Amino acid sequence: MTQVKIIGAGLAGCEAAWQLAKRNIHVKLYEMKPSKYSPAHSSPDFAELVCSNSLRAANVENAVGLLKEEMRRCSSLIMECANKTRVPAGGALAVDREEFSKEVTRKIMENPFIEVVTQEVETIDEDEYTIIASGPLTGGKLYESIREFFGDEGYLHFFDAAAPIVTFESIDMTKAYKKARYDKGDADYINCPMNKKEYEAFYNELVAAELAELHGADEGVVFEGCMPVETMAKRGKDTLLFGPLKPVGLEMPGSGEIPYAAVQLRMDNKDGTLYNIVGFQTHLKFGEQKRVFSMIPGLENAEFVRYGVMHRNTFINSPCLLNSSYQTRKNEKIFFAGQITGVEGYIESASSGMVAGINMARLIENKKPVIFPRETATGALCHYISDESIRHFQPMNVTFGIITPCDKKIRKKKEKNAYLAERALNALKNIEI
Repeated sequence: MTQVKIIGAGLAGCEAAWQLAKRNIHVKLYEMKPSKYSPAHSSPDFAELVCSNSLRAANVENAVGLLKEEMRRCSSLIMECANKTRVPAGGALAVDREEFSKEVTRKIMENPFIEVVTQEVETIDEDEYTIIASGPLTGGKLYESIREFFGDEGYLHFFDAAAPIVTFESIDMTKAYKKARYDKGDADYINCPMNKKEYEAFYNELVAAELAELHGADEGVVFEGCMPVETMAKRGKDTLLFGPLKPVGLEMPGSGEIPYAAVQLRMDNKDGTLYNIVGFQTHLKFGEQKRVFSMIPGLENAEFVRYGVMHRNTFINSPCLLNSSYQTRKNEKIFFAGQITGVEGYIESASSGMVAGINMARLIENKKPVIFPRETATGALCHYISDESIRHFQPMNVTFGIITPCDKKIRKKKEKNAYLAERALNALKNIEI
């Protein structure tokens, strides 16, 4: 009898187990709770929601709402339990946290194809069909085993230090301009110039902005070799002018003048739909990032698809290691799922577990993998974590910015998103799941 080993009974692990069990494939689901808890967990139940009880926007005009609808159409366990334990939350889908986890646990425990093993897994057996869904707090011997499996310490990141990412279409190119420093290479960078008055106003707000709490490590460890932009700024008013806002070699088109300061944005995906704000790793609160970084000329109306973060977060360098089915390129029997792959958020984690479970079943059944098209929210995440063209991989929530761009001109954002959602759900109909 073929059996799949799943490590971790979080949202991703439970969803993967459910998808396999639906296809009459036996699963051994390993969960170390309640024998051992991570620093973030306290409940013995599965799929524990450790932060908010909100699963974010419900409508399909929002990318995460679209992802939820796609998961419903793929018979997702997490969506079934979320709908059953829903609580009022306006335009969001929120759940009774305890009842949600209890319902997931009940469904898993009652399934005859799923055996739950209360045990901490410390090593990867490359001969077993395995889905690793151990989460962003993976540590200890399993962490070391994963690192050994991939063979390169650089493939496993222990801290998440990421700069904000904005959509290209939201950048005001009447103020910004494309140019590489000293014209070296292609003009992959967008530059947002500042005069002295603009820089000083930005600087004053940056150094006074409110910081988010830092979780999971002391500041000295997290910021070694990766200093937050606000910390750098506090070292002196001109420090940024010799760092990430250095203007030399960035003459403005037309006038040829060198700006007083220049914020550079680097293309973050091969389609050029996403741009990373270079050198802006930060642990400002998200609202403060939006307020302060929108003072940068050209970014006044920027759409932030992810904010800068600095916190403990174990994740693999998925674009080098996984394909779009969450299967490792090294060993077809080993899959990863959940936040350890670089997807962010409850629903995104569950989605990755769904795809991994479906495709593990396809592997066992000697069928071709299901490749979700990038027009879908599910497929966009699959593409993001496996896209080898991404230069600086960082965890990402689902967003319309990573979905295949709109193929027609629609001016109003809500109407465009509605069209993209309809296109995604139509594309999903053509997939054999």
